[in-house]
Amino acid sequence: MCEKLGKIAEAELEGFILENCGHFRKEVSTKPGFGVDVSLVDLPNELALISTSDPLSLIPSLGLEESAWLSVHLMANDMATTGFSPQYAQMVLNLPASLSREDFKTYWNYIHQFCKEIGVAITGGHTGFVEGQNSTISGGGTFFSVAPKKEIVLSNRAEVNDVILVTKTCALSSTALLTMSFPETIVNKLGRETYEAGCEIFKQTSCLKDGLSAAGTNHKFPEIHAMHDVTEGGVMGAIYEMVKASGKGALIYDEALPVNFWQKEVCELFELDYREIIGAGSMIISCEKGKEQEVISRLKNENIACTAVGEIKDEEEGIKITKGDEVKDLIYKTEDPYWKAFFTAIKSGWK
Repeated sequence: MCEKLGKIAEAELEGFILENCGHFRKEVSTKPGFGVDVSLVDLPNELALISTSDPLSLIPSLGLEESAWLSVHLMANDMATTGFSPQYAQMVLNLPASLSREDFKTYWNYIHQFCKEIGVAITGGHTGFVEGQNSTISGGGTFFSVAPKKEIVLSNRAEVNDVILVTKTCALSSTALLTMSFPETIVNKLGRETYEAGCEIFKQTSCLKDGLSAAGTNHKFPEIHAMHDVTEGGVMGAIYEMVKASGKGALIYDEALPVNFWQKEVCELFELDYREIIGAGSMIISCEKGKEQEVISRLKNENIACTAVGEIKDEEEGIKITKGDEVKDLIYKTEDPYWKAFFTAIKSGWK
């Protein structure tokens, strides 16, 4: 039995998987790597094929529409880090045998609708029902896009002295999902206002608009050096991954990390640290120093909050976090505690 839940550890990724990636092809110009969101395959005419994969979600306590939203937009979030929208999709559905055909049709229609809204054509995949499939993960998908290679932003290109920006808030998807999955508990313990706030923030779990607004659409902004979306490990983990992928160090200001009061309450109820849990919908941006206010203003014009939370340093300085006069090493945690809290709440009968 696997000892830990969540993404594979950095040491195993770099020491085993990344050394065994099949046949070498010179046109694969950006390969798999720790903290790297996408892969690039060089194409003629200075173009590149961008690809990114993620699990698909099917969470009964959340609902079919919401599960489909997460399935589409969590993949789109990875593509958003390049500054480009996804164009094509392959979907692999391994559905629980207990799922009715009507529920499957409803789920798939939402997948279709959300892909259509962001301009994605579904080009194929695989669909099946599996006995004993009780996971909240219903398979996986891959998004593709073709773009001018020189305009593609990658998560491993942060530069020394860059300012680190975070869009929206910490723990965005975690607090939304916990609130919506356990409505009775949230209303009884934290009040209806907190429940309504959690439901309202759910649709912010997409950061496609964040990435496109920061990098630019028709005109690309060269001050955006790197972007990385927040997933498992939260804002702290995402910053760590981007910095490590870039071969740099960083200084993060703990007190600058954005979070709403009601989100803190939800995290305290589930005994979670809002800085270290899944935060899909937020984007980490490494921006040229002196240009950060322009980026913040650009995002504000799209009603997207953006906060400066640190700066990129030389690799020798390490990755540090400061609070008041105290400076500590940022410890990267391979296991996101969100999952344990979620399933513990289910086992405890929280509704």
